[in-house]
Amino acid sequence: MSRLRTALRAAASATVLSAAVLTAPQAVAVEQPSVPLSAKADAETVALAQADPAAAAAAANVCGTGYTLKKGIPLPLGTDPAERLATLFSYENGGKGCVILDNNVGKSQYMFVQVCKVGGTSCAKDPGNFSEYAGPVYVSSFACAPVTAKMGSTSSSLYIDYKSDRVFPCG
Repeated sequence: MSRLRTALRAAASATVLSAAVLTAPQAVAVEQPSVPLSAKADAETVALAQADPAAAAAAANVCGTGYTLKKGIPLPLGTDPAERLATLFSYENGGKGCVILDNNVGKSQYMFVQVCKVGGTSCAKDPGNFSEYAGPVYVSSFACAPVTAKMGSTSSSLYIDYKSDRVFPCG
């Protein structure tokens, strides 16, 4: 009788385990977050998104639905992407652009991000102390849009002071 009970328990356990795996495959496979890449994204941006898909996807979610990653820039410039202090992400959605400055330091820092229409007119900015990101800031006409990104312990003690005449390529 003892062998019969042991065999029945083993069979029942196997059945329950099999049913759990078959009905809940997501418990077995772990999905990686991903963000859609713009067809015009450069190789550096593609590599950055593949190396840290969670950060690129999280920043895209902050912009809203339908945005694709156009450009990712590890900051300060010239820094190995694995050792970056911040990442400037630019996204596009139709004719609209969105910019996020992602804090990679892990503690609250002074951050500033600004994007303007061509010629520096009609700027949107987000300054302050942030532990995760500055932005999102949006621009309705993003081709050739100038962008500024700053980060430091205070607004007068910056270790990142990035300016680009066009984080979004012209044309």
